[in-house]
Amino acid sequence: MKYHFIGIKGSGMSALAQILCDLGLYVQGSDVDHHLYSEDLLRSKNIPIYSFDSNNINIGLTIIVGNAFDESNVELKKAKELNLNIYKYTEMLGELVKKYKTLSICGTHGKTTTTSMISYIMNNTIGVNYLIGDGTGFANKNNEIFIMEACEFKRNFLHYYPKDIILTNIDMDHLDYFKDLDDIKDAFKEFIGHAENTLIACGDDLNVRSIINREVIYYGFNSNNDVVIENMILDETGSSFDLYYNRDYLDTFKINLYGSHMVLNAAAAIIYCYINDIPIEDIKRYINEFKGAKRRFKETIVNNTILIDDYAHHPTEIKTAILSAKQKYPNKKIVSVFFENTFSRTQKLYKEYANSLKLSDIVFVTDILSDREKKEDYNGVGPQLILDLLKEGYYLNIDNFLDNNNLNIVKPLLNYKNDVIIFMGCKEVYYLKDKLEVLLKEEI
Repeated sequence: MKYHFIGIKGSGMSALAQILCDLGLYVQGSDVDHHLYSEDLLRSKNIPIYSFDSNNINIGLTIIVGNAFDESNVELKKAKELNLNIYKYTEMLGELVKKYKTLSICGTHGKTTTTSMISYIMNNTIGVNYLIGDGTGFANKNNEIFIMEACEFKRNFLHYYPKDIILTNIDMDHLDYFKDLDDIKDAFKEFIGHAENTLIACGDDLNVRSIINREVIYYGFNSNNDVVIENMILDETGSSFDLYYNRDYLDTFKINLYGSHMVLNAAAAIIYCYINDIPIEDIKRYINEFKGAKRRFKETIVNNTILIDDYAHHPTEIKTAILSAKQKYPNKKIVSVFFENTFSRTQKLYKEYANSLKLSDIVFVTDILSDREKKEDYNGVGPQLILDLLKEGYYLNIDNFLDNNNLNIVKPLLNYKNDVIIFMGCKEVYYLKDKLEVLLKEEI
């Protein structure tokens, strides 16, 4: 069977395409022409990537379409004209994971890192298939376990019926779809009901506790959890902590990651691996080796300037990214560059954005560049809403930011050599980091 992915560079689509390829199936796809970080692994597996063109669609293909595409896409229109089998990404993934003992990791924040941690530990011990929201996918026909990230947007995770679920937290997000916090909680409540066996959840999160009425393993810092984190030390080398399960001391763990949120992610990963009979010594080894998920606090050092690319696009995530930078670099100035991609989130959370960004010494905010919302539908919503609440906030004009030759847009950031500059956003904010890196290298 031959598969064609419409929107193959999407992080989930890229991961799923890699998995089908690993399972011996023919895979090709199409997407935008400019480079996205999620395409690198596709190319490493020699998966063809084309520009959108109706000529890519032929009889005999099974079509998998990304969630962002509708009938205005020329390829999807052609596929329907040819009466081809068409699956949404979530439908195909839902069918695939039925074949395995599947663990789904869900939550507003932390699911990518937690999925990556568990995949890394278990792949180095017993062997697992995995789909991670940073665009990474892997499969081996002989593996029985599937580790996957499950996104709540548009209730997409309701297509999945895993054996086990980890719930990291519940927060206000995807406000272009969900009506309010209760609507979000209802979606998570329905999804955790899909867990056939084990549910592991962060018990420190009151939103999480409010929706659970079944057997669960709670983890967190508070003493009323089943898995309790104690004696946490956060310093410039990383984070260490003791872990107790049902009041019994498991061990002391060290991770080369920063922030208490990463310790929570690690606790969830550790306890899942432990109850699935991975030896403690192996868990300690591999969680210490783990270097983090893609686009999560990824550092580049040019001379004495620290450049960090982070997927943070929600106020909570921005806060944790900045605090992580402060933990690792306590003696450096922190400069934040925020690239938002939805008007609706900014409209409802601009005060929360400002409060998080205030943790930086200097803040730059760009225009909102959205691929699923129209600016004219959100009159008055833009970077100025955030900037008006900041003492050291500046507008960064990023017109033509995809043009590799246009380096002028990041020249204002050259004033902060020898500092830490964090580029935050879920879209192509890393293009700005790469441009600044070029300028910094030119001056060495």
